[in-house]
Formats: sequence, C-alpha cells, structure tokens
Amino acid sequence: MRLRCIGRPAWASFLVALLLGGSAGSLRAASCAAQAEMQVTDRAQIAAAGMQISQEIVNQDFSGLQAALLPAEAGQWDAIRATAERAGPLVKGGRAQIRNVYLLDASTLTAPADTQFFCSDATGAITVTLSMRGLPPGRYAVVLADAAGAQLAGQMGIILAWDASSSAWKLGGLNVRAGAFDGHDGVWYWTRARDVARSDLPWSAWYCYEAARYLLIPVDYLSSPNLEKLGHEQEELKNSPREAFPFTLTDGPRSWRINSIQFDTSLNEPDLGVTYESVGVTDPAAARTEAVAVMAALLKEHPGLKENFHGLWAYAEKDGKRTFAIELPMAQIK
Repeated sequence: MRLRCIGRPAWASFLVALLLGGSAGSLRAASCAAQAEMQVTDRAQIAAAGMQISQEIVNQDFSGLQAALLPAEAGQWDAIRATAERAGPLVKGGRAQIRNVYLLDASTLTAPADTQFFCSDATGAITVTLSMRGLPPGRYAVVLADAAGAQLAGQMGIILAWDASSSAWKLGGLNVRAGAFDGHDGVWYWTRARDVARSDLPWSAWYCYEAARYLLIPVDYLSSPNLEKLGHEQEELKNSPREAFPFTLTDGPRSWRINSIQFDTSLNEPDLGVTYESVGVTDPAAARTEAVAVMAALLKEHPGLKENFHGLWAYAEKDGKRTFAIELPMAQIK
C-alpha cells in the first residue's frame, strides 16, 4: 500500500518554458527535416549532441548535463536536473541509443509563436507532426533516444536549440518515460487493447490503448500516422469511458461522484488513477476506508480492469482540493 497526502508528482515529464510558454494562438508552419533528409553535417552534429546528453542521463552525470544546457535556460536547471534524477530507475542498466532525430527551422519567425513542423520523407508523404507553443525564432532539433537493455526500457525525448554564441546544439527540454512495463512494450499493449475490445470490455480496452500510446513515444507534442491509427481505433470503441465523466458510482447504500479515471504511471507500473468526490472525512483511517470502497466498487462494475492493470490509485477531492491518495495492487482490493 502506498499513501499520499496531497496530489501526485509529474513523473518524468518536463518541457522548459522556452517551448511550452507563451500565449496560445494559431499554429504557424515552419520547416522540418527528418534524419534521412538532413545535410550530413547537421545530422552528425545533432546525433552527437543527442547521444552525449542521452549518455549523461543514463550515467546520471549531472555536471555534464548542466554543461550542455542552453544558456538562456540556466534558470530551469533545477527542474531539468529533477527530471533527469527521476529518470534514473527508467534508464538504469541501459545504454544510450538514438532512435530518431528531427531538425526544426523556425528562424523565419519574427516573434514567439505557436508553431507546427511537418516532417516528410523523401516521397513527400507526411510522417510526423511536431507542435510547439510559444516558440521563439531559431533552429531546434528533437532527438528520440532509448536506454537499450534497461529493465524499464527508458525512452528519452530531448529538445536541442542551436546556440549561436558557442556554435553548438544545447539542451532546451527533456522528457523521459518508461518504454515497457513488466517486459511489455507499447506494441504489446496495442495488441492487448484489440484483444480486450473483442472480448467486449471497452473500459479495459480504452486504457490499454492509453498504455500503448504512453509506451510508444516519450513525448506528447509529436504525432504520426501510426499514433493517429491507434487513436482512431480507440475512439471507435463503443461504451468506452471517453464521455463517461463525471458519473455516479453506486455500491449498495453508498455512492460517489467519479470525476475522472486516468492511466497512471506514478510508480512505473500500469496503474489507473480514480479521482472521486469525497464525503469529506478527515480521519486517515476513515479516508482509507472510503478510498478502498471506491476502488472495490469500480472493479465490481468493471471487473476487466483487474485483469489488465497493476493497481489503482484513489484520489479523494473535496471542494476542488485533493485531500487523500492511496495506491493498492489489484490483488489487495476486495
């Protein structure tokens, strides 16, 4: 059993204000080159910088990582270091390996703007789209890398920015995620989602699709035809939780308002996080009893969840504030 008093940390998911800040607006297109279409020199420089940073994350070399930081982002160092530290268990025992690199040219912008990059292959077909918010003018690169051989198959999304003062690619943003749970990767969960859907368990299938998406790529600002296909399959599920919230969960004389159920990777396990309206109990024992009752009632209504996920988080809220949290493996929820 794991308890939290308030909230849950954002796990291995950080992107500096350089790329997510600024006001929202219409997305502007800029140019992008996938690795096969890059100039040889650009590809070599970006891959070398990405490999160095990936190795520093795997080796937990924080002095090296700080030296690679874009000077304009020096104020974000504590947050980047925290992300790299949390990545330790995900990349432990692995070796850095580059998966993909993309060169993003936004040098024609005249001011920070929401920007889309369409990265096509040699045939002209769009392969991936990268969407950035509040992007300042400049040249950027995205490096996707893996900790090959790590038990949790850690995967890294690294944003580089060209620093004219040093004529080098520097670290601008970092995301790290697990690439597998108990040896099962995103493709396994995608296949599992299809199998579960055929068994008429739409809620279990929905969250298996969520697990597949999470494990297939370490960032949320990149889409591809493959991911779009996954999303289309997920949206076709009938009686799924897509538009179910909020709803009332009832067990005998007791009932609770369920505000959301999210795929939850806080513990590097395929958990689900249930956020519900608490009756307002403040005693820890009573709060735990209430949370466990919510978990049990949810599994009673959707028993397929118990077979397909590791455990449940229950997040109690009262008057818009989170008051209690607990995690239990499925086997312990009666």
